[in-house]
Amino acid sequence: MITATTDFISGREITETLGVVRGNTIRAKHIGKDIMAGLRMLVGGEVKEYTEMLAEARNESMRRMESHAEKIGADAVINLRFMTSQVMSGAAEMLAYGTAVKLGPE
Repeated sequence: MITATTDFISGREITETLGVVRGNTIRAKHIGKDIMAGLRMLVGGEVKEYTEMLAEARNESMRRMESHAEKIGADAVINLRFMTSQVMSGAAEMLAYGTAVKLGPE
């Protein structure tokens, strides 16, 4: 699956717009990592536990978006965007969305 943040795929013609596709997930760290993250916030610096959590969430939400696009017969997803929101303390939703399209021949 080709994905791009642009509204085109270089060298390819978009022949059909299939619609919006999306994938989301909500992730939380277990209490031990949440405590470590809390301690890190006291002393400053990167909160690696949450960096890892958001990277995992980004990967999963993108995988789900691509799966949605494949189900409707897309060749690519353009205008890919990510959005995140805190659901509760220590848990965040990650949403990946874009426009599914069919491409002409190379």
